[in-house]
Parts: sequence; C-alpha cells; structure tokens
Amino acid sequence: MVRLTRAQQQERTRATVLAAARAEFTERGYGAAKVDAIAERAELTRGAVYSNFPSKRALYLAVLLDMVEHGDTDGTERAVPSSPPPALTEALGSFARTWLERQPLTGDRPAFGQVQPRSLAGVLDEEPIRTAFGQVTRLEALLLALALESLPPEQTRPARQVRRAELVLRLLDAPGASVDPALVFGDPFDVAEACAHLGALALADAWDPPHLPYIPPAQVCREPWVPPERLRDLITGRPVGFDEDGVIVVLGSHRLDAAEESVRAAGDGDRVTVAVATADPAEIGRLVQLRISDFTRCLRRVFTPDTWPRLQLVLDDRGLLASAVGVPGADDTAEHAVRVRQGLLVAQAHGRGAAHAAATVGRTTSDISHTVRDGAAP
Repeated sequence: MVRLTRAQQQERTRATVLAAARAEFTERGYGAAKVDAIAERAELTRGAVYSNFPSKRALYLAVLLDMVEHGDTDGTERAVPSSPPPALTEALGSFARTWLERQPLTGDRPAFGQVQPRSLAGVLDEEPIRTAFGQVTRLEALLLALALESLPPEQTRPARQVRRAELVLRLLDAPGASVDPALVFGDPFDVAEACAHLGALALADAWDPPHLPYIPPAQVCREPWVPPERLRDLITGRPVGFDEDGVIVVLGSHRLDAAEESVRAAGDGDRVTVAVATADPAEIGRLVQLRISDFTRCLRRVFTPDTWPRLQLVLDDRGLLASAVGVPGADDTAEHAVRVRQGLLVAQAHGRGAAHAAATVGRTTSDISHTVRDGAAP
C-alpha cells in the first residue's frame, strides 16, 4: 500500500471534515450544528477538526466556498459569452437573471437547513466580520459598475455607474437576504425586470470624495521591486503576477471602499492590483473569497473578457504582497499603496488616501521617466 505524504494526509483529513460539516450544516442549519457532531460524522477527534478549522464559522464558510469553487451550487460553469450585451438595460437584465438562478421560485422555498452559498444566517454576528461584509458589498458594486462602464457608450449614460450598480445589488440581495434567505420576497422574474429598467434611470453619478484634497502626497522613492509569487485573481480565476508597471494597493477588509480611488486615479494603461489583507484569514478572508468568487462567476457569464473590470483583485491572506510593499503586518484597517515602474518602486503611500496618492503620482510618461531617473518628485 502506498504511504501518503504528510501534506496528502492533511488534505484528506480536510476533505473528510468538509464533507461531514456539509452534511451537519445541511441537516441542522448553521446555528444548531455542533463541532462535536461534525467530528463524530468524520470519525475524527474534536481536536482534529479544530486543527484544520479554528471555529465553526470558519468551517461553515469553507463549506460554502468549496461549493462555489467546485461548481456544486448550480450544476456546471457556463461558457463565457462571445459578445457583450448590446445595451445597458440588457446587461442589467442578464446579470440579474444569472444572479437569481439559484434562488427558489415564489412559493418554492428551500427546506430548513439547506446549505446555500449566499446564506450567512448567524455568521455575521460579530462586528469585525459584519464590517468586512459591508465593505465587500461596496467592492461588488464597483466591479459591476466597471463592467457596465466598459460597454459601448450611450449618449444619455454617465461615465460612472456605481450608483446604478448599488441599486441593482440592493434589489438582488434585498435587505436581510444574505443573513437569511427566508426573508427574500418577490418573484425573481419581476426582480430581474426591475433591474433591467434601472438601466434607463437617469442618475447624476460623479466621483469626487471630499477628503481627496487633504490626502498627503505619495513619497517618491527609488527602490528595487521584488514581486512575490503569483496569486489567484478573484476576477478571472487565473494566477497572476505582479511584475508589470502599475499601482499595487493593499487594503484591509474594512477599507475596501478605497479600491475605487486607485481605479479612478490611475493613468491610462496602468495595471491596478488590489490586494485584500486581513488578520483573520480563516473567517474574514474566506468570507471575502466566497463573496467575490460567487459574484465574479456571475460577471463572467454576462460580460465578455474585454469588458471585465480592468484590475487585478487578490486575497493576500498570507501577507505576500503586503510584505513586498514593506508592510508585513497589514491588517483589516490597512491602506498602503505603491507605484511600480521599470522594476522599481517609484512611489509609496500609507494611511487613508494612500490608494489615490500612489495612483496619482507619475501618471504621464514624462513624470514617470523623471521619477525613475532622478528619484525626484514629479
């Protein structure tokens, strides 16, 4: 008999625990499920369960994430569309229908305890993870808005689509829906049609946060850039590197609304990378990964690759990118940013507004050349 390596044994134990946990959560629901019962189902000790997952909440989120990433939620992964939606209304309607596919029809509610990827009943009972959840929803609105903004322009459509995206997501993930799917009401077909009609709604949507004039400028520098190993991009699902020129922003899970500051301030052609940092990778890290992975699967089924949000989004749960930019202790309140040019760090910023400050430095070719050559402020 072939002996398993330690890593193989750990992976087998983890898979066994996940399977047992899914059965327990499905049968009893998150609130009533017990770690002791999960250990008994897995024929393992309680300690063996906790050695893989530090809490029941971490285990539940791992079960949901496993369902999303292995396609257990709706059958199979659909193909990427060959052409973009012809108009804003069609894009919103298609996105809404894709989002709502997993929701039961009116009068056909799931049985008690059924595990659903968007069901977080009982999970958001502490302030840190609740705050992270709120910030993730802001990030989802930005991702949808960037996809909408990449569609062919329409005369009556403003450049920024964040407010419209926020309204759509409010309809789709109605108040209380993520906390408890039993609170969802309204026929999904009506909701999808309402989302499509939001495309015709005239919205004055400008981006000009009042704190921007008071942000300290980024510090110009000239240091070698040593990028970390590749990480998985949560938008495309593919491994990505960090050796290209552009802006890299490390944001704690409580500061994700600052992602838009780097996107709007970056120059044409800049690659923007947002790395999500957290001091609690087992719970908050998995929550971020779960929500964004599920959300971007919907995006990829509606929008063509050329209209996907033009940024890289990674979960830096091991602190690799944070260490590379010089902040190995980045936590959930962190905001740090650097600009990379020709293999050098040419600017860095820390604290509130860092994303905007680093993205603003050296946006023109002359500024960049001057910065790299002389190490002087542009």
